[in-house]
Parts: sequence; structure tokens; C-alpha cells
Amino acid sequence: MFKGQPKGLFALALANTGERFGYYTMLAIFLLYLQAKFGFSASTAGQLYATFLAVVYFMPVVGGILADKIGFGKCVVTGVSVMFIGYLCLAIPTPASTFGLILMILALVLIASGTGLFKGNLQVLVGNLYDDPKYSAKRDSAFSLFYMAINVGAMFAPTAATALTNWKLGSAGLFYKSDAPAIANQILTGDMSNLQIMQSYADSMSGAAGKSITEFCQYYIDNLSVAYNLGFGVACVSLIFSIAIYLGCRCWFKHADVKAGQASSSDAAAAVELTPKQTRDRIIALVLVFAVVIFFWMAFHQNGSSLTYFARDYTQPFVTGPLKVGFNIWALALIAASIYTLFGAFQSETSKAKTICAVVTLALWGGAYLLYRGMEDPRAILPQEFQQFNPFFVVALTPVSMAIFGALAKKDKEPSAPKKIGLGMLVAALGYAVMLLASAGQPTPSSLNGAVSPDPVVPTYLINTYLVLTFAELLLSPMGISFVSKVAPPKYKGLMMGCWFAATAIGNYLSSIPSMLWDRVPLWLNWTILMALCLIAALIMFAMLRKIEAATES
Repeated sequence: MFKGQPKGLFALALANTGERFGYYTMLAIFLLYLQAKFGFSASTAGQLYATFLAVVYFMPVVGGILADKIGFGKCVVTGVSVMFIGYLCLAIPTPASTFGLILMILALVLIASGTGLFKGNLQVLVGNLYDDPKYSAKRDSAFSLFYMAINVGAMFAPTAATALTNWKLGSAGLFYKSDAPAIANQILTGDMSNLQIMQSYADSMSGAAGKSITEFCQYYIDNLSVAYNLGFGVACVSLIFSIAIYLGCRCWFKHADVKAGQASSSDAAAAVELTPKQTRDRIIALVLVFAVVIFFWMAFHQNGSSLTYFARDYTQPFVTGPLKVGFNIWALALIAASIYTLFGAFQSETSKAKTICAVVTLALWGGAYLLYRGMEDPRAILPQEFQQFNPFFVVALTPVSMAIFGALAKKDKEPSAPKKIGLGMLVAALGYAVMLLASAGQPTPSSLNGAVSPDPVVPTYLINTYLVLTFAELLLSPMGISFVSKVAPPKYKGLMMGCWFAATAIGNYLSSIPSMLWDRVPLWLNWTILMALCLIAALIMFAMLRKIEAATES
């Protein structure tokens, strides 16, 4: 799995891990922050969240065009610096005033701009490592490992955000209740329809002592907002780690930081001479793929919006039994690591190495069990904690998917990247079939009026949805990035990688549609729309498959 990969892959992957940890820590709480601090409705918060995601993933187009002119490495370093300033602005506690809103928007613009310079160009550097014929056969597996490293950072992000939230609220004599921010904002605007619920919360929190109900509501909102600011500050720390890895190990991948026109005649990139027709056909094929994946990202990026709303309003705020191990990030980390050591026990070349891997696997399982036994039962959960399941599943299932596709490749039966993308769309549709089952008999969001469902569902539904969506993601995302790095004409590598993210940007913006419909339609209709779009996109992909594969083989 790791054998035979260039050292530069691991340096670039770790640099990305640090940046993604900060980004996903921020993303895990961003929508909750918007609603708590500014009192935004689900529709308004969802629209702002989707717009931010869209800009984040569109800016790599600009970053790619710039990198094709000045170089990928310069853009990466500049991007980290700009992102750092943005996260720092977002971490500053401000009142819910016009100034606070303006500073937040400025921070988002800086984060999006910095990400545009960093994200796509770092991945181009990874792809350039595999232009060398010595490593070219390992391109797909390399991007699977790179994608796994991204999700190591993302896996710990919700826990970091949750720990800071609980610590800050606890220090103020408060604790988190999922409907408390919405009700507090209602009361502060004069709506007393849920006064009794908020009064019951005040009676159970020591921080409410000596405060009127309106003073308590403002006190709760202020402290929760600061807790979220602390979460945003984590991103600043993670970026320091990221740039330290990048600069410290730059000698491992410096040879990949080269534009097509600068490559030496011995480089594979320089040896690729495409005719104008081949260049045009490849770009058309890539654009067709970009158009299809828009619908996947629209469906997939519900994790921070409608699926978070569902976690908050329709899912039990506690977990019992064996399932609670999924809400201990350290137990999850041990389980994920054990998958790799288990593979090592079968794939190692010597008996000694196999034995060591087997012993380490058993030790990791034992550690996870001890952590599970030490957990309280029932264990309280926060809405953002569900977001750790997708990256956990990515990390844990990456060696499985690599083993499956490796075995198929040996038999010359591995599906092409475009075919994997089509299959990924079909699997994504199944994820929202699970949500249809979860939503059966549940009241519409508009009828809750800021409260939670009287009959919330067990957490299993959301966990299974994230599992199915992860299967889809592994079929689509790392394979898509690898496909772009392989097929893009050399002189347009930065631009084409940017266009991949632009397609993601459009999908992210369209992901606001379920949030906009949240208070207007039954739950089942939202999930049906997403499922139908995935199915339609899959059919389109399979219809275009021959044309795409023919163009990329030229």
C-alpha cells in the first residue's frame, strides 16, 4: 500500500492533513455559529454556508491560472498565509453587530482566497510526482492515500470543536442543548412561545443564577459564540503545523514544483506532445466529467447543512450500547489504525513483520475496547459529532477499496475512473434512501418552531447514511482527482485542477437548496430530490462513458 511511493507524497499529504483539520473544525460548527450568534433562519444560514463553500471551491480556478504562470509552490505558501489571516479574523469574538458581520464576511473571503491558492496546486504537485514513469502506475493508489490523509485531519475536527464548546460552556456554568440557541434568539426578539423550555434550561444551569430569562438568553448566546470562536482559532494552529511540514520537507518534492514549459526534456511531462485535437478532446472529456460531479457534491455536502439540522432536530441527543464507541474519536482512531495493521498482517513479506502487525492489531482493538468500557452510558452527543463518521469511514475503508481495485487491476477488470464516478453517483442515491426511512412519520421542520422532534430517531440512521455516502465518495473523489491529473494537457494542469474544484463549487452552492426548502416542505421531499438528482447524473455519466474514455485514451 505505502511501498514504492515517493517520499514527496507523504510530505504533501501531511501538509494537507494539517490544513484540512483546521478547515473542517471550522466547518463543523460554522452553520451552528451563524444561527446561534446572528439568529439566522435555517434558510439564511444554509444559503450563506453554501455560498462560502461555493467560493472556497471556485477559487482554485483562479489559483490554478495563477500557478500556471508563477509556479505551484509560490501559490501554496501564499495561500497558507492568507488563510491564516482569515481564520484569525474569524476567531476574534465580536458582538452580533454590523461590524461583527462585516469582519466575519472578510474572514470568509480571505479563507476562500487562501484555499484557492493552496488546495488545487498542492494536488497538482502530487500529480507531478507521478509523471515520472517510475511511479506512473501508482497514481490512483497515491491519490487514494492522499485523500485518506485529508480525512485524518477531518476525522478529528468535530471532536476538537465539541471539546472546546463543552469546555467554554462548562466554565460559564452552562451546557449545550441543541434547541437552546434558537429559543434564546426567539426570546430576545420578543417571541415567548417557548419560554417554559428555556426557563427549564435556566433552572438546571448554575450560570443562570441571579439573571432574568432575557439576561440568561444573552449570556448563553455570548458564551456559545465565544466557544465557536475558539474552534475557529484551532485552524490557525493547524496551519502552522501544515506550513512547517511543507517547508521542512520541500526537498522531497521540489522537482515536482515545475510548470510544463520549465520541464526538462527528460521529464515525462515534457515528452507528452498533444495535437490541438487531442488537447481539445481531453478538455471536452474533463468538462463532461465536471458537469456530472456537480450533482454528487450537491448531495454530499449536506453534512454541514440539512444533515446537521436532522442531527440537531430529529435525532436522539444521546447514544447507548456498542454504538457509543463511534462517538469516542480516540477509539475510532485506534479502529482505523487497526485496519492498516490488519492488512499488514496479511500483506507483509516476512513472518516477523506479519506477527508484529497481528500483535499490534490485537493491541489496538484492546485499546478501543477499554476506551469504550470507560464511556458513560448513555453518552450525550452534539450535532456536529456526526460529521466525524464520514472521514473515519474514508480512513478505515481506503485500504479496503485499494485492495479491491488492486485485485481487479491484476485481472485487467478494474473499472475506468469515469465508470467509477458513475457507480459513485448510484451509491450516493442509496444514502438518501436511508434518510427517507429515517424521516418516515416525522413532523415537518416548520411545525417544530425551533424545538426538536417529539419522537427523535436513533443515531444509527445518520451513521449509516454517512457510511453509504463514503462508499460513493471513495468511488468518485480520489479517482476524479487522479483522472484530472492524468488526463489534463500539461500546460493546463493548474487550470483543469481548478475546474474540478469549480464543479465542486457549483455543487456546494446548489447544496443550499435543501436548506432553503427546510422550513417549507416535508422532510422526505428533500431527500427524494437529492436521490433523484444522483440517479439522473449516474445515467448521464454512463451514457457519455464511451465518448469520455475514447477521448482520454488518445
